[in-house]
Amino acid sequence: MDTNDNFFERVYSIAKQIPYGRVTSYGAIAKVLGAARSARMVGWAMNACHGRDDIPAHRVVNRKGLLTGKHHFEGTNLMQQLLESEGVKVVDHQIVNFDTVFWDPNTMV
Repeated sequence: MDTNDNFFERVYSIAKQIPYGRVTSYGAIAKVLGAARSARMVGWAMNACHGRDDIPAHRVVNRKGLLTGKHHFEGTNLMQQLLESEGVKVVDHQIVNFDTVFWDPNTMV
């Protein structure tokens, strides 16, 4: 296992803890892992986990609540549909009331 695999598994461990109906950001996950400047690497991990039903990648968005990873999901609006099925409102590819539905992974440490 190389270091990327280990980092990705650490990302997945946190992503699995995001509560239903909540979202977090790539940067928040990177920060809790002690790699605050590695938000992009968290994004790569989320992209690499497609096909794994145990990881709710749709709950990870950018720091402004934008669905920047949506093009990595099958179909045209799957990421948005998954979020909306959990009660998260999305308008123009952005989470509505982002501060309210944001989950800070630092709260689990």
